[in-house]
Amino acid sequence: MIKQDKLAKINLYDKFNAAFVSLITPEMKGLNKIRKQNSYSKEPTLERPFEMPLEFTTIDGVKIRMAKSVIDSQNKETIVLLSAFPHTIIAYSPIWEELKKDYNLYAYDLPGFGASETKSDFMSFEFQGNFVNSFLAHFDIEDSHLVAPDVGMASALSYVINHKNKIKSLMIGDGPAALPTSEPSIMKKMVHSGFWRAMFIIAGSGALIESAKNLGNVRYVPNKYEISDYKNSHKGKVANNMKWFKKYPEALKNIDENLKNIQIPTKIFWGEHEAILHKVNGINLNKRLPDSELEIFENCGHFVYQDDYLKFIDLINSWVQKHK
Repeated sequence: MIKQDKLAKINLYDKFNAAFVSLITPEMKGLNKIRKQNSYSKEPTLERPFEMPLEFTTIDGVKIRMAKSVIDSQNKETIVLLSAFPHTIIAYSPIWEELKKDYNLYAYDLPGFGASETKSDFMSFEFQGNFVNSFLAHFDIEDSHLVAPDVGMASALSYVINHKNKIKSLMIGDGPAALPTSEPSIMKKMVHSGFWRAMFIIAGSGALIESAKNLGNVRYVPNKYEISDYKNSHKGKVANNMKWFKKYPEALKNIDENLKNIQIPTKIFWGEHEAILHKVNGINLNKRLPDSELEIFENCGHFVYQDDYLKFIDLINSWVQKHK
């Protein structure tokens, strides 16, 4: 999947900048306490990612990295996974390995994120929602289930709000949707401070990846192949990534205003020890969406699909079978 001689590592510069972010982040004390209870170590949870059929394709003039596994397009349920930030679809390898046995699977790095092409025009909820529509149309995907954490969540919600669709269900979490929003320290910096967005740009992709691990995982330890893919994929893209956060407040208003119109069955997931967007955001979203259920992942951080990937597989299985 990733050649060992091309692995990018977290260097001292990355670690220094990430350590500084941790130092000024009040939530770190609680996260470190949970990690200690979990006997969190430097040893990776998985030695290497499971194989995924990665490929690049161009849709509507946008080059993206994706993976697909189609076992029976007529009789098997189809699941589409949208990437989180600053992860890539490589982060889904543990759940992909199991889900591919029973479902048709598609996953892609959102335009402007991961290993997909980046442009300033891509960095909005609206563009990302429109691209979901283009992706599904390109592969003639109908009656699918969308799995969309983090930035993928905003993309999925924008899609179902603004496009006619045949989506059977949504599985979304740990991302923006409902006002008023409750933002921990790091999110406030990226959304509301031009100074801090500039600092993240200067620090670069390695510091971003290391900070995300420190703030987002309390059980799962990424392996060197995952870290390398995240860092290489976001190299040179952090400036554009920050434009998504700059546009976040206004874009969120549009999502919030239209939540009442979403009638699609929606499973909301959130980490109990969330340090990017507090779990109260998931609780509020569950109250606002007409047909939704909420599941709080105990003993998990922001990246619940990693921290408890076995439970996340069970969540997908049970939800898809309920709404097939």
